[in-house]
Amino acid sequence: MTTLRDILSQGVQMCLVLLLAPLLTGFVRKVKARLLRRRGPPLLQPYRDLIRLMRKDVVLADNASWLFRVIPYLMFAGTWVAASLVPTFGSGLLFSWTADLIAIIALLGSARFFQALAGMDVGTAFGGIGSSREVMIASLAEPAMLITVFSVAMIAGSTQLAYVAEFMGSDAVGLRVSLGMAFVALTVVALAENARIPVDNPATHLELTMVHEAMVLEYSARHLALVDLSSQLKLLLYVSLIACVFLPWGTATADASVARLSLGALLYLGKLVVLGFLLAVFETSIAKMRVFRIPEFLGAALMLALLATLLRFVSGSL
Repeated sequence: MTTLRDILSQGVQMCLVLLLAPLLTGFVRKVKARLLRRRGPPLLQPYRDLIRLMRKDVVLADNASWLFRVIPYLMFAGTWVAASLVPTFGSGLLFSWTADLIAIIALLGSARFFQALAGMDVGTAFGGIGSSREVMIASLAEPAMLITVFSVAMIAGSTQLAYVAEFMGSDAVGLRVSLGMAFVALTVVALAENARIPVDNPATHLELTMVHEAMVLEYSARHLALVDLSSQLKLLLYVSLIACVFLPWGTATADASVARLSLGALLYLGKLVVLGFLLAVFETSIAKMRVFRIPEFLGAALMLALLATLLRFVSGSL
């Protein structure tokens, strides 16, 4: 009976992240449009775009290899698995023993590697520029993310997200300066990894500024739908990760009842709304920075993560 319940909880988790990812993207777009005094697209427009793309025929470049066709499926699978490992409404999921922060970073890094390969596969100038910029951003964002994980793991005593969520929700945490630094560093990395303003603009198609869109310009139909859905899952993953580590209140434990799991799901939806709204407000209040300023932006995240780790070494109470 327990095994059946665990399988159902994990299945709900996998379906939940898949269904909520386009909704979160649509919500952020809607809030940004309303803040700019525009009506904006409907909340469900990302679902309509995915369905429309799935119905179209694939158009491939003559020099596209088999790798170009396979990569969208690899990206989607890796990102979906990583998003399913982050505890959302409950920490006692069936695969919680594999929900290691380092494993999630490895899955996301593999998806990025394949995406950069796809950008260079066709041999266009845009794809090459996008891939080189993506690798440059990743070379700074991944170390900052890893050091942030180390600082959080040193406080919680583990890199497993289920344990981290339960520890962060307990009274033993308190107010720590190192946690504040890790939160800012993780937020900066999340903005860079999801191609959000000020690092990138997901709505632009200017060749001088775009990063993510330059790598996927050659994709169409179901391939583009999978790439877009992977990006939406990645945004949901980082928002869920911030909620899991820094806002774990309300997350159901392993032995929680169905009513407690339902309450955890409602609280998780509330966290998504709040964090999505804050993301939209931040993006409308700041301009996109030049590409050559991105290393300084991510360098600040790296320094904050390092300071958080050093502060933890110097004083365990901070």
